[in-house]
Amino acid sequence: MKNNLVHVILFLTTLLSSCIKGKSVDLVVYNAQIHTMDEAGYLFNAMAIKDGKIVEVGPERQIRNKYASDEEIDAQGKDIYPGFTDAHGHIFSYADQLLSANLVGSKSFDEVLVRLEKYQQKKHRSFIIGRGWDQSLWEDKAFPTNEKLSQLFPNTPVCLIRIDGHALIANDALLKLAKIDASTNIDGGIIHVNKGKCTGFLVDNAMNPIYELIPPFPEKEIMKAILEIQDELLQYGITGVHEAGIQYNQLGIFNKLIAQQRLVLNVYAMLMPTKENKDFALKNGIYTNKNLLIRSFKVIGDGALGSRGAFLKKEYSDQHNHFGVLTTPVSDIKAIAAFCQKVGYQLNTHAIGDSTNALLLSIYKNIFTVNKDHRWRIEHAQVVDKKDIDLFGKYAVFPSIQPTHAVSDQRWAELRLGKERIKHAYAYKSLLNQVGMVAIGTDFPIEITDPFLTIHAAVQRKNSEDFPANGFYISEQLTLSECLKGMTIWAAFAAFQEKQLGSLEKGKDATFAIFENKLTSTSEYKPNFSLATFIKGKKVYSVD
Repeated sequence: MKNNLVHVILFLTTLLSSCIKGKSVDLVVYNAQIHTMDEAGYLFNAMAIKDGKIVEVGPERQIRNKYASDEEIDAQGKDIYPGFTDAHGHIFSYADQLLSANLVGSKSFDEVLVRLEKYQQKKHRSFIIGRGWDQSLWEDKAFPTNEKLSQLFPNTPVCLIRIDGHALIANDALLKLAKIDASTNIDGGIIHVNKGKCTGFLVDNAMNPIYELIPPFPEKEIMKAILEIQDELLQYGITGVHEAGIQYNQLGIFNKLIAQQRLVLNVYAMLMPTKENKDFALKNGIYTNKNLLIRSFKVIGDGALGSRGAFLKKEYSDQHNHFGVLTTPVSDIKAIAAFCQKVGYQLNTHAIGDSTNALLLSIYKNIFTVNKDHRWRIEHAQVVDKKDIDLFGKYAVFPSIQPTHAVSDQRWAELRLGKERIKHAYAYKSLLNQVGMVAIGTDFPIEITDPFLTIHAAVQRKNSEDFPANGFYISEQLTLSECLKGMTIWAAFAAFQEKQLGSLEKGKDATFAIFENKLTSTSEYKPNFSLATFIKGKKVYSVD
């Protein structure tokens, strides 16, 4: 009787095993180093996927015995991570840059002019736009004036936008169209004047009359450029972008690309606070269209440090009696904050200078009193007064940071801020210690999209040339794990997507990348890329 019972038990166990082993899924990935990026930090070897979702992650023998799939991927021991999210990028600005004269990396203003001539000979534009010049790369590091530009293009309007997007050079033909001269005054903007004449160099809000005149590129060209950008991001394993500020018509372009099933990136878009966008938020509330999520507004608090537009508490160390500019009045910031609270949207505000950061922290504290899990963000949080930094933790203000800014700006940042103030700039570790999380991005196209440069900048505090040798204020370095969390699970949390994205766990989207090289951080920058990138279980990029 006892032996018969044993046989029955063995039969039932075998039958149950065969049933479990036959459980059908769409894809099994095995022989991998799967970094789940979950709270426990588990590392597994295999993963089963069905209907775009992760069914299970676990040991290889367990997964392969338990699930049957028509498609299997042998990852050959490669690292697999959740798809990276660039938590602060500008897809539309990048598209515009691709369609404009490329001035990135120009070594002098004369080189800028040569590039413009070549561009115009090819494109024959009635309005010339160039983007990406940076005078800090030139031997003469002074901001340029427009005399040569006006001589070269006396009749065609020309607008040359600085790398940070917060300053430009306009030729005389364009200044005349915009009705800007030495007597013009624009709140929140700077118009440079020399010997009673406007030099054409405009900063922050002073650029607005120029921007109103710039004709948009054809929609077809913009859509093509966006898809080129998408391909670039996917090759790095980037599967999501927090689009830091869009206009209403740009939202329409995203929706068209989604309807055509051509935009596959996960996009968390921040609306600019225009009337059209506010009406959209009132009508739609939290808006989702497949891979597009909208539940936030973007406000520009001040300018950029490189063009001396960042709003500082004390004067610039390299320009006497100059403090930068507050580009959005305090009353307007408070009004949009109240609106966000009303419609249940997140507020994400650009703040570079310590004065702007202090102002925003004082405004954000009000939302903390009614919603401790508000997740309102400060984008950049670049220069923060030592006495203010604890307010990030006190009011649960989420820092959204871009480590490559630190190593790009280190050439001149101390000149702007001085030896004491620089110690509390680009203070990413201090911000992390306050809040427990940071969202990490690049601010492309101001910086390039490569997430491995981001890792190098965050962990080693060096640029792609491994400079400076000992790291830029190395005490503010992040660990590799912290940086990767900032590009995965913490970035998802910063966009209210942590239940769907950011880690490889049961029930979440099967959005991940298989990387060519192991993800490490060493004193020397080493390029890396994705061998295959998946979004919701579908391969969207492959080197094959």
